[in-house]
Amino acid sequence: MTGPRIPNPFDVPELKEKILFVLMCLAIYRLGAHIATPGVNVAVIRDFMTNQAAQTFFGIYDLFAGGGLSRATVLALGIMPYISASIMFQLGGAVFPQLEKMQKEEEGRKQITQWTRYVTVALALGQSYGFAIFTEQLAGAVANPGWGFRLMTVLILTTGAIFVMWLGEQITERGIGNGMSLLIFFSIMQGMWPGFFRTIDMVRGGVITPPKIVVLAATMVVVVAGVVAMTVAARRIPIQIPRKVMGRGRVREGSKTYIPIRLNSAGVMPIIFAQSIVIVPGTIATFSNWPWLQSLADTFAPQTNGYYITYGLLILFFTYFYTSIIFNPVDLAENLKKQGGFIPGVKPGSDTADYIDGVLTRVTLPGAVFLTAIALLPFFVFRAFGTPFFFGGTALLIIVGVALDTIVQVQQHMHVRHYDDFMKKGRVKFRGRRRYM
Repeated sequence: MTGPRIPNPFDVPELKEKILFVLMCLAIYRLGAHIATPGVNVAVIRDFMTNQAAQTFFGIYDLFAGGGLSRATVLALGIMPYISASIMFQLGGAVFPQLEKMQKEEEGRKQITQWTRYVTVALALGQSYGFAIFTEQLAGAVANPGWGFRLMTVLILTTGAIFVMWLGEQITERGIGNGMSLLIFFSIMQGMWPGFFRTIDMVRGGVITPPKIVVLAATMVVVVAGVVAMTVAARRIPIQIPRKVMGRGRVREGSKTYIPIRLNSAGVMPIIFAQSIVIVPGTIATFSNWPWLQSLADTFAPQTNGYYITYGLLILFFTYFYTSIIFNPVDLAENLKKQGGFIPGVKPGSDTADYIDGVLTRVTLPGAVFLTAIALLPFFVFRAFGTPFFFGGTALLIIVGVALDTIVQVQQHMHVRHYDDFMKKGRVKFRGRRRYM
C-alpha cells in the first residue's frame, strides 16, 4: 500500500515553463551581480563595508542588493531604486487624493506604473552619482578619479538598475510570483550562505560548542515557525450577504463570508523605515569630523540601550502609521454597503467603519510587538551565540513572506490544472442522459 503522491509542479507543462523562466532570470541576475564596475578597487570597498556598514545606510542597501554594493558590481544598485519609487507613490496616495483615485482605476494604475519607471531612472542616476563620489573619497578605491570615472559609473550603474527593473517585470509577467520580491529574496539568500559556512567552520574549530549550535538550531526553527504563523494569522470579521430577488421568482440565497485583517498588515516596511532613521547619526558621522555628532552616533550605535529603545519605539510607531495608509476602514465600509453586505450586529456605514477601525487597532498591537521582537532578535542571538551572521529581522520576514506568496501561486496554478483536467475528462448527467465535456 503506497501513500499519497506528492504533487510535482514540473508535471504541469505551463508551470514548468514559468519556473524554468524564473530560474533563468535569477541566474542572469546573479551573474551580473558578480561583474565589477571598471576602475574600482573592490577590496577597498569590501573592507569599508565590513568595518563600518553596520551603522550606515550602506548595510541595509547591500542587504537588498545581495552584496552587490560591497563588491561594486554593475548591478550594485539592484532593485532598490524601483522599490523606493514604488514606496513613494504608495505613500503619495495617502497625501494626494488624485493619486489615490488613480490607484483604484485600471488606467490610473498603468499610468502610475509608467511614472514609477521614470522615477526609478531618476533615482538610479542620483544614487549612481553618489556612489561614484563616495568611492572617490575612499583612499585607493579609484585608480583615476574625475569626471570621466563619474560619468562612466553613472552610465553603468543606471543601466544596471534599469536592467534589473526590466528583469523583475519579466518575471512577474512570464514567470511565477512577484518578480521584484523574488529578486530581493534571492539576493538575501545569496548573502546568508557565507554566514552559515563560517558558522560550520567555527564549530569545527571549537569556537562555538556543539550544545550552543543545537540550541541555536532549535531557536531558528522556533523563530521561523513563529514568523510563518504570524505572517498568515488574521482576525476574521464575519460578513453576511442577504438574500436577493433576481426576478421571475428566482431568489439568490444569502451567503456568509469574512474580512481577513492580518496581524501583520504592514509587513516588513516598519522595520525598514525605523532602521533607516535610527542609523542616520552613524551614516552622517562616517563622513563628518564633528565630535558631538560622533558622540551621538555612539549613543545610537547597534547593541546599545539607546539603539534598542529608539529602534523598538520607531517600529511600533511605523507599524500603526503604515497600516493606516494601506488599510482604509471607511472605503472598506462603503464598498461593503454598496454590495449589500453587513457585519452582523453592526449598522452599515460609519458604524461599520468604526467597528473595523477598532478591530484593526487592537489586532495591530500584537503585530507591532511581534515585529519589534523579530527586529531586535538578531542582536541578542549574535550576543548569546557569537554567530558570524545576523538571524532574524528584515531578512527573515522578507524570505518567509515571499516564499509563502510564491508557494500559494504555485498551488493555484496546480489547482487550476487539476480542475481543467477534471472538466475535460469528467462526465455530467443531464436529464437522464450522459454528456461528455
